[in-house]
Amino acid sequence: MSKSNGKKLVIVESPAKAKTINKILGKDFSVSASVGHVIDLPSNKLGVDIENGFQPEYTVIKGKNDVIKKLKSAAKGVSEVLLATDPDREGEAIAYFVADSIKKINTNIQRIEFNEITKPAVLKALENPRTIDMDRVQAQQARRVMDRIVGYQVSPVLWSTIHKGLSAGRVQSVALRLICEREDEIEKFVPVEYWSITADLETESKEKFSAKLVRIGKEKLDPNKFRISNQGEAQKHYEQLLKEKFQVSKIKREKINKRPAPPFITSTLQQDAARRFGMTTSRIMSNAQKLYEGINIGEKGEVGLITYMRSDSVRVSPEAIKSVREYVASSYGPDYLPPKPNVYKTKKGAQDAHEAIRPTYISSEYEPKKLKPFLTPDQFKVYDLIWKRFVASQLKPAVADRLTIEITAGDYLFRASGEVITFRGWMLVYQPQPEEKKNDDEDGEQRPENLPQKISEGEVLNLLELILKQHFTKPPGRFSESSLVKMMDRLGIGRPSTYAAIISTLFNRKYIVKMDRALAPTELGRTVNFLLVNNFPDIFNVQFTANMEEGLDKIEQHESSYGETLDNFYLLFKKTLDQVTDNIKSIKQSLQKDSGEKCDNCGKPMLIKWGRNGQFLACSGYPECKNTRPLEAPPEPIETDEKCDNCGSTMVIRQGRYGEFMACSRYPECKTTKPISTGVSCPNDGCNGTLVQKQSRKGKIFFGCDQFPKCNYAIWNKPRAQACGKCGFPLVEEKTTRNDGFFLQCPTCKHKEKVEEL
Repeated sequence: MSKSNGKKLVIVESPAKAKTINKILGKDFSVSASVGHVIDLPSNKLGVDIENGFQPEYTVIKGKNDVIKKLKSAAKGVSEVLLATDPDREGEAIAYFVADSIKKINTNIQRIEFNEITKPAVLKALENPRTIDMDRVQAQQARRVMDRIVGYQVSPVLWSTIHKGLSAGRVQSVALRLICEREDEIEKFVPVEYWSITADLETESKEKFSAKLVRIGKEKLDPNKFRISNQGEAQKHYEQLLKEKFQVSKIKREKINKRPAPPFITSTLQQDAARRFGMTTSRIMSNAQKLYEGINIGEKGEVGLITYMRSDSVRVSPEAIKSVREYVASSYGPDYLPPKPNVYKTKKGAQDAHEAIRPTYISSEYEPKKLKPFLTPDQFKVYDLIWKRFVASQLKPAVADRLTIEITAGDYLFRASGEVITFRGWMLVYQPQPEEKKNDDEDGEQRPENLPQKISEGEVLNLLELILKQHFTKPPGRFSESSLVKMMDRLGIGRPSTYAAIISTLFNRKYIVKMDRALAPTELGRTVNFLLVNNFPDIFNVQFTANMEEGLDKIEQHESSYGETLDNFYLLFKKTLDQVTDNIKSIKQSLQKDSGEKCDNCGKPMLIKWGRNGQFLACSGYPECKNTRPLEAPPEPIETDEKCDNCGSTMVIRQGRYGEFMACSRYPECKTTKPISTGVSCPNDGCNGTLVQKQSRKGKIFFGCDQFPKCNYAIWNKPRAQACGKCGFPLVEEKTTRNDGFFLQCPTCKHKEKVEEL
């Protein structure tokens, strides 16, 4: 090893992160980037020796030899190498493989981690180096091997029965199952009729208000349990009520404290941003990643604006608590500052490895409105949301005066209620988004000013009118990205860092589409789900997947071993796989449906089958008769979150002669069209544009900047907001070829990456 030059080398994952850290550390350090993983399982085979303790066969990722060479060169002559990859399992595994790649050049290698890219956090990390945590590495390796085994051994079942190129990921397929089962619930749902009765009343002081019937005798009205089920029944109650005396039986006035929500974790950030802005989870996380790694904010240069964006903990450092309390006191006054900091409890089962997602600097100069000129519109939305949620989490509770009035009329009980906010507290900063209600009469709240103020218990009220209204129960709504993340988080499916990738994979595989901001399975998605659930019922289910996540946690916590966890998984998996493999022919036949049509050539029934281009009609007399023809079904327009610039109606995606385009749903009344946005930022320096789908003069689809002609950046294949694993270019292209299947490729250095299944 060469003589030390006194410098220290810091290795991170991202070139953008390296740039920010280099500015913090100065001339005594050099900072290099691994640009993600350098070592992985081979892309052309299973790469796991199952018979020999699930030993993985790692290889250098294609195109990463140059990266390793640069890291080795950078490690020569430095006094110490500090591995500062992301502070999670995956970052630990990357650190391990980077260390293994350069240890012959420099053996003085340590691991450091920090939750935010700020000078205090980075310097503190330098004071607390440690060895690589092999339990974390083993946990990540177990996840990788488990996912590889499922992906490589189940996907061929789909190829043999439906068509080549399909995938069956361990966690992705359970998420698809949730979406398909919800669709089944909606289709099988039978609406139930029920009636509500509302009384318009008047007090002795002539104040008018309305109250809703909530109880008959001892039975509480509930559309799914005890209800007024038809008009005749409602009419009987109506006639009886006309004979009754309406009298105030109870008045309850109370003050209610509404506590603020805790700071964001990954799942709640994705839920809230998706609900408010209609962003996809991958778009949310892409913008959060940039805010974490560093944004150029003028004279201060590159600054990491938020803490690490993959966290399941609501814990906050004492330093951050101190800063936010000082900010609250100076910005909102002592009336809004609680006597002691608000403390939140992290849910059971969370790894609690990092702080909650929060701004790194909480002072007036870093307020979102002041940094807005330096941020893209999406970055500003995400930063502003994180800022407000965190600041609000350390404000006093909001206070509301709640008034509830109960009125008896014989055996009938009516209720009117409402509340008024008397102290806004945390609501001064952050307004929560209401959840969607299942039935239209669930909310009996009224505006407080519509309730009588001069009213007393025992007072007899004047009945002005009884209003009967017919209702029908509603089916459960489709999952949105927000509600799917919430469900996966609640059930323990996957981890916060994987939610966005899971949903993106389902879209990329065309297993799901978006309809009115909700996720609906395609016919292909439902077929894949049917096959997997019916043939692997014990593998692709919620409980099994959640148990596997717990098993991975136990490896990290040194409560279980790598081999034991994979043995438990593979014992059940292999037994099921063998049974399925023996029944491939019958499984394929079970997916074929009778079309109800006859063959033009031989008169035998035509069957609906699956092929590479989707479903088609084929003669049941095959191979004697090889007649096939397309299954003609014009694709339905797909609703989007966007509104028409001309009339304000919903925009839909339609299929045209040259592919998909966005058009007004009121066509032909409104003929507005526009290109489809990819949500991927233009990579050209200084451009704030977004790449959109366009057509060349010859009708070929390409993707170009929406700021044309000011910016002329364009590529032929669909872009994805993911940095190249070799050169760090901020986007990659999605490509499919016969030999390689579906893969990602950098448009600059042409580096290819296989898409791993989750």
